[in-house]
Amino acid sequence: MDPLEQCPFRVQRSTAHTIAVVVGLAVLAGSCRWVRSEPGVRRHAGLDVLLITIDTLRADAVGAYGNSRASTPSIDRLAAAGVRFADAHAHNVTTLASHANILSGRYPTDHGVRDNSGFRFPATIDTLATVLKARGYRTGAFVSAYPLDSRFGLDRGFDAYDDSFVDAQPRPAFLEQERRGAETVALAKRWLDAGAKDQPYFCWVHLYEPHFPYAPPEPFASRFLADPYLGEVAAVDAAIAPLLESIAAARNGRQPLVVLTADHGESLGEHGETTHGIFAYEATLSVPLIVFQPELFKARVVKEPARHVDVFPTILDALAIRVPDALAGRSLLTLAAGVSADSAHTDRSSQPIYFEALSANLNRGWAPLGGLIRDRMKYIDLPIPELYDLQRDSNEQQNLADSQPQRVEEMRGLLNTFRASDRRAERRPEAADALERLHSVGYTSAVVAPTTRYTEADDPKRLIGLDAMLQDVLRLYLAGDLRAAIARCRELVERRPTMAVSLLELAHLERESGNLAAGIDALRRAAALTAGDAQTMSLLAAYLTQAGRAREAVDLLEPYSRREPADPQVLTSRAMALAAAGRTSDALSTLEQARRHDPTNAMLHVESGTVYLMAGDRAHAREEFQAALALNPAAARAHSSLGVIASEDGRTDEAIAQWRDALKADPREAGKLFAFTEFLRQKGRDAEARPFLELFVASASQQQYARELERAREWLGRP
Repeated sequence: MDPLEQCPFRVQRSTAHTIAVVVGLAVLAGSCRWVRSEPGVRRHAGLDVLLITIDTLRADAVGAYGNSRASTPSIDRLAAAGVRFADAHAHNVTTLASHANILSGRYPTDHGVRDNSGFRFPATIDTLATVLKARGYRTGAFVSAYPLDSRFGLDRGFDAYDDSFVDAQPRPAFLEQERRGAETVALAKRWLDAGAKDQPYFCWVHLYEPHFPYAPPEPFASRFLADPYLGEVAAVDAAIAPLLESIAAARNGRQPLVVLTADHGESLGEHGETTHGIFAYEATLSVPLIVFQPELFKARVVKEPARHVDVFPTILDALAIRVPDALAGRSLLTLAAGVSADSAHTDRSSQPIYFEALSANLNRGWAPLGGLIRDRMKYIDLPIPELYDLQRDSNEQQNLADSQPQRVEEMRGLLNTFRASDRRAERRPEAADALERLHSVGYTSAVVAPTTRYTEADDPKRLIGLDAMLQDVLRLYLAGDLRAAIARCRELVERRPTMAVSLLELAHLERESGNLAAGIDALRRAAALTAGDAQTMSLLAAYLTQAGRAREAVDLLEPYSRREPADPQVLTSRAMALAAAGRTSDALSTLEQARRHDPTNAMLHVESGTVYLMAGDRAHAREEFQAALALNPAAARAHSSLGVIASEDGRTDEAIAQWRDALKADPREAGKLFAFTEFLRQKGRDAEARPFLELFVASASQQQYARELERAREWLGRP
């Protein structure tokens, strides 16, 4: 149907043509929302926008991208009805940095976010959310993994930013906190359904399923027994099905503009990499990119290159919003519409695609990795440089760097133009202060000066075997063999003592084994190597507090608590140290400061409740735990703490109900339940302990709590 036919304000065709001739536009932009600025390309102000990002989804794991073994009917249907970009690339291989690129249309060299840890998106840079909210859009984001927690800055501009799963339960060792995709989609759908019909929306939904470890639910676990990664992909496809089905029903007579992509891919053993984050080969850089809006685009496949930084300007362009000149990205609208590109987009294949992988540099001290793709030639800048012809060698097996030195120098020169305006991969603006603070508390032996000179010995290709050792540590730990995991991790630290990430892993393992002193030693070495990364220092302070060195922990975190914007994790760790040092009022005011920066974080109320409990103020503690549950009903620690309070007040039935809710939210609370029963028995309150002990026996995992269950059954007089 002609767009003029859809205008709520109708005019005669002859009149419309006259106006079009006079002003050179489609007609009456104020009365009709359709705008034409070039032949064959449509734009529509006020379209709803749905952005779906799937974590760790490599392009060739999708049926529409040629994988005959994949089960991705939802994504395939979207691709069949929309525009599929066959050659789309990410610029980073980590979640936070990649989403910063997508939402801002800028390279990481511009916005400065380079990894999942230690970075925050700057408040001075616009995103899709800030731009569309300023234009009257209702904005909501629903994320599924900790790296996208609001504390990292991507929440700005969103009316609703749902990351409520974060810290609702204790963080799993070595893994990110995550939420099931189906739960995230349900929350997003509820938000979409609650919106006003006459207000356009921008909704971003992020799903995490394909991420390691691969543990797909049934029926996908059985169907993909030999390839659990594809099982996870199938599971995430099923999770988004309700969301994609809901767009079939047009709202206000039109369907939303839908953009689906992945933040990065996944290496499944290619080049020795088992997951992602180290290298930047096509397994982790090549991503799906699908755009759907049937009135703007007909179904087609676009072979010209596309980039993550192009998503932001494409959405703005489709909505007839002027695209800022400063963006690195360029609109894909003409390509999506199947129209020959204008002079500004004459040859997208020659448009450079910048990429980087800096996690190994920031967390392990390995050489930093950067590179470019241009004209299907890919250059990777490392001490051992790499050059690949992706047209002939898509698996990147034949390094042409030695045989084409002139091309290498050309690509390196072009890469240097990107780096000229680089904000630098700098996590810690107070690095000098951090090192001084480490010296002041006696942590001097492990301080390593940062380097800008790397040799072939620092090239990730030479060190990838160490990554395999890290994976061994994780595998052994998840299998329950703590002793073997510690031994392997100690071996890894001995092999490469300047790898902060292995020291962090060792710290956790030592603490869990009961060797808190060794855990503290590993953490302070990691903190020194990273010049005092705030999150590492927070963990170190928590360990010191547990070891009875709360005053030392308070002093250690003092400079970090003055940073702006404040880090809630730093403030929380310092508050608990203050509480342990007997400074209750200071602890509560520090947690209040943290809540001002992160008002939806239920766990900050849990920590306040804990401080009140430490001070013997059960009434205020109860209020804080209830406030936490109002924000997040699945906050297990709030339930178990209310269970303790109810028990102390003689309300056993209420206490049992709270403990049941705690165990339902997080089965690991069983350990606290057993400890609580032990406390009651030590106080001679055996009759009070019995119902809680019976709940423990009925709920606890036999595999995880075998010894405790044996003791509990013996005391209860059961076989």
